[in-house]
Amino acid sequence: MPARTRWSRGSRTQGNRASRTRGSRASSALVGALVLSVCAAPTGAATPSGAAGSVVAGSSAAAAGTATAGRSARAGLVVDDAWVVVPGLDTDDDGADDRVHVQYHVPRGRAALPVVLEASPYLAGGNAVRNYDVDVALHVPQAGQQRYFSPYEDLLRPHGYAYVYAESIGTGSSTGCPTSGGPEETAGMVAVVRWLTGKGQAFDGAGEPVEASWSTGRVGMIGVSYNGTLPNAVASTGVEGLDAIVPISAISSWYDYYRSQGAVRAPGGYQGEDADVLARYVLTRERPGVCRPVIRAVTQGQDRRTGDRNAFWRARDYRTDAASVEAAVLSLHGLTDDNVMSDHTGRWLRALDAHGVPTQAWWHPGGHGDALMGSDARWQRHLVDWFDRWLKDERNGVRGRPGSVVATGVGGYRTSASWPAPSASTVRLRPSGPGRGFGMLRRGAGGTGRQTLVDDPSRNLVELADRRSSRNRLLFRTPRLKRAVALSGLATVRLRASFDRPASNVSVALVELTGIGATMVSEGWLDPQNVAGSLRQGVALVPGRAYDLVVELDMALAHRIPAGHRLALVIAASDHDFTLRPRAGTRMTVSLGSTSLRLPVVGGPDAWTAALR
Repeated sequence: MPARTRWSRGSRTQGNRASRTRGSRASSALVGALVLSVCAAPTGAATPSGAAGSVVAGSSAAAAGTATAGRSARAGLVVDDAWVVVPGLDTDDDGADDRVHVQYHVPRGRAALPVVLEASPYLAGGNAVRNYDVDVALHVPQAGQQRYFSPYEDLLRPHGYAYVYAESIGTGSSTGCPTSGGPEETAGMVAVVRWLTGKGQAFDGAGEPVEASWSTGRVGMIGVSYNGTLPNAVASTGVEGLDAIVPISAISSWYDYYRSQGAVRAPGGYQGEDADVLARYVLTRERPGVCRPVIRAVTQGQDRRTGDRNAFWRARDYRTDAASVEAAVLSLHGLTDDNVMSDHTGRWLRALDAHGVPTQAWWHPGGHGDALMGSDARWQRHLVDWFDRWLKDERNGVRGRPGSVVATGVGGYRTSASWPAPSASTVRLRPSGPGRGFGMLRRGAGGTGRQTLVDDPSRNLVELADRRSSRNRLLFRTPRLKRAVALSGLATVRLRASFDRPASNVSVALVELTGIGATMVSEGWLDPQNVAGSLRQGVALVPGRAYDLVVELDMALAHRIPAGHRLALVIAASDHDFTLRPRAGTRMTVSLGSTSLRLPVVGGPDAWTAALR
C-alpha cells in the first residue's frame, strides 16, 4: 500500500486510469478538487468513559493543506461531540454496546434543520500496513478528538443544513472494531441516523445524554470512496429518516472491489491489498489490540486463497438489498476510476432502477474521487438542489433534469434521460485474423480456428495493447471510425478457452486506439475455475478442456469515441496491475468462432454501421 503522508485514504487517487496510456504503470494523483476527504485539526474535546482517548491526526490531517480549523474558526457555529450507542453490537467484546463518535456542526440560533451526515473510517488517519505478496502460484482446489471539515459542509451548511461527521466503528474516538464494509459497520451508521431522527441514544464526554434537538429528523448522507460506500450500506437497510444519499466513487459490492468473478484482484494502484489490510489500516481506536479476533475473522472470511464468493462477501453486497432502499440516490463516478471501478455505480443504479428508487447519475472523465466539486458550479448547484428536494420537500425541478450527465472536462456536458441511454442497444463484434498482431473486430461472421497466447504476469493490458505483436495477448481491432460513436451501459466478452494448467487467470480489456497509443476504456477479470465449478466454489481446470466464459467488464460506459480512433479487444491471462502473478508460461487457447464482444452502443447496430461508412 502506498504511503499516505499527503493524500488521505478516503481520497485514494493513485492508479488513476488516465495516466495509464502507452503501457505506463506509473500511478498518479488528480489534483485540486479531487482531495475531498474529510480533514481534521485538533481541538482537545473530551472523550467518553470507556471510549477511545485522544487521537493524533494522521494522513487525513495532512491532506488539509492550507485549511485551518478550530472551535472559533467559524463564527456562529456550534461544534460539539457525542457518542451514539449501537444497540446489541459489541464487536470489541468488552461487555458494552459499541459507540460511534459523532461531531455535529449546527448554526447557532437556528430552528431545527435537516442534516447531512458524512460517515468515515478515515477521520483519524491510518496505520502503516503491509500488502500481500501477489507474485505467487495460483491456488488449485483440492478435491482522539479533532475538528473535522469538508468542502461539502462548506457548500451545504449556508443553504440551511446541519452537518454531522461520524467515525466508523473501530476508528478514531469510536469503540468497536472495523470489518471492511461488514454489517457491523453498517449498523454503526444506522444507529447514527436513528439518533438524528430522535430514536437512538447518545452521550457526551461526561456521560450525559445528548439529543439531536436541532435536527428535523430528515437526514441525507454524502461522501467519497469509503465515505461514499457507507451511504450505500446504510440506505440498503431501509432505515427510516434517511431520505437522500450522494455516493461518490463508491463501492456497491465489496466482492467486486477485491475480487472479480472468482479471481483475486486488487484495486488499481494497490496491488496486494485486501479487506483485512484495509481493516488494519483504519484501526485507529485506542487499544487496537482488542480487535485482533475481529481482524483474524476478516482474514479468514475473505478467503484470499480461492477468490470464491462466500458468505463473507455476500454480506457485503448492498445490491442484493436494493429493494429496501427508501433514499433517493444521486451518484457521481469517474469514468477512468480504476480504484473503485465505475461499474459499482452502474450495477447499483441498475438494481435501484429495477425497484423504482429515484436515481440520477453524473460522470466525469477523471479517476477516483470528485473531480467536479472545486470547479463545476452546475454540479454544486445540483447537489444542493438534490438535498433540498428530498430533505426539505422543495419542488425545484431537479427530478425533471436528465437522469445521466457526463461532464466532459472541457466545460461541456452530454446528457441523456437515463443511464444506460434509452436508445442504447447491444452490438455484437466478432474477432478474426492473427490476434498476436492486429486482428480484426467487426460485425457479422467472425474468424474460425483457435489461437494461443502465453501468460506473462509482468505486463499489464495497456502495455500489451501497445505492442505491434506479442505472444502474450490476442488483440482484435475495429476499422477506424469515420464518425464518432457513443457508448452507454456495460460491456461483456464471451469466449471459449482451454488451458494447459489446472489454474489460470483470464483478463480482457476494451481499449481505445488513438493513433499514438492505447487508452483503457474498460476491463474485466475472471477465474475459469469458478466457471468449471461455481462462483461459490471453484474446481481445478482439466488441461485441454474448453470452457465457455463470460467476462463482465468492470467500468461503466458513458463514452464518446471520436472519429479517427479505433476500439480494440485485448485478451490475456494475467494482468500485472490487478491479478495475482503466478509463474509465467500458462498457455491459453481461444476459439475465435465462440468469442465475441457485446458492446452497448447508443443507436444500436445502425449507429455503429453509420460510424464506419
